[in-house]
Amino acid sequence: MILGIDTSTYFEEEEVKAKYYRDGKEVDPLKEFRNNNVSHMRIRIWNDPYSEDKKPYLGGTSDLDKAIRLSKIASSYGYKLLWDFHYSDFWADPGKQICPKAWKDLTFEQVCKEVYKFTKECLIKAKENDLDISLVQIGNEITNGMIWPFGKLDESTTPRGNYEHLSLLLKEGIKAAREVFPKIKIIIHLERSYDQVVYAEYFDHLKQYNVDYDIIGMSYYPYWHGTFKQFFANVNMCQQRFNKDVMVMELGYSFTLEDYILNNNGQAQLVVNGNSKDLISNLPYPITKQGQAQFIEEFLKLAKENNVKGVFYWEPMWIPCEDKICWASKEGQAYIHEEGKSTRNEWSNQCLFDYKGEMNPSFDKFKI
Repeated sequence: MILGIDTSTYFEEEEVKAKYYRDGKEVDPLKEFRNNNVSHMRIRIWNDPYSEDKKPYLGGTSDLDKAIRLSKIASSYGYKLLWDFHYSDFWADPGKQICPKAWKDLTFEQVCKEVYKFTKECLIKAKENDLDISLVQIGNEITNGMIWPFGKLDESTTPRGNYEHLSLLLKEGIKAAREVFPKIKIIIHLERSYDQVVYAEYFDHLKQYNVDYDIIGMSYYPYWHGTFKQFFANVNMCQQRFNKDVMVMELGYSFTLEDYILNNNGQAQLVVNGNSKDLISNLPYPITKQGQAQFIEEFLKLAKENNVKGVFYWEPMWIPCEDKICWASKEGQAYIHEEGKSTRNEWSNQCLFDYKGEMNPSFDKFKI
């Protein structure tokens, strides 16, 4: 089983001079992960994460240029590379798969051509920079489709509709990837990883439309995605029903419910915080540093036992740096229609380092 990390916000941490420590001594976290035999780095790619007046969307502002720069750094440490195409200008997840600005007025047929063109041009650029991309995601958490409205699944029917259009979009990205890197492994990544009905429906339709992929990717955050028992039951179903390898593309578990901003007047603004009783009531371990370590240790043990081929921890280094790090700029929020929310980093309590950059006990459990 391979282990990987997604550190796509690397350069924004570097810009604010983030520091990481083991027992009070400064360390290079990328080197420390390699010492744990973490072998892969997952890097997201957004099409155009800038406003019309060229202001960055933040959250990594993960354009092709940054993907290449980070890939070179990762390669210098010996990491293998996974590129994660969102086919959006900013965050893409089950609740939003917003069409890139440059494509929004095109026809469906034109968007298909753009998916092929964008994917191929990015991967050719990787090859020109002597990068070997061994894994690629065609879409990110595309449980409800991608590039809305073109590839959005229709919830008004059972089973859901519009799989034909979604499959055509996926095929264009897959075709481009295989043309540039013939040995590349293709990942189709969903969340809702407790739900066997959704996975059976989804991948049955991809089989019906002859979508050529290699790996079923899942996210697993136990606040939203059920128990270990539910998750691994779905893993086993997918392995048997579709004869595909399964990987966990995103894994996370919180180490505290306390905010990194003191005296916040009760307005906790972390994804998982002290007010999240509905999210934390059935968790397998306490939300503490030791609980995070226990979760990771048990999850990796079960993943090996269930023949999971890889596990990627999502943004383990995304520490707040005294509130200098943002998940979005105002311009980024406008793009995804989430104006009015705080822009501060709401994911910092999921890291494998605490708010001051000190390595959590969980770090030494994320290893093989």
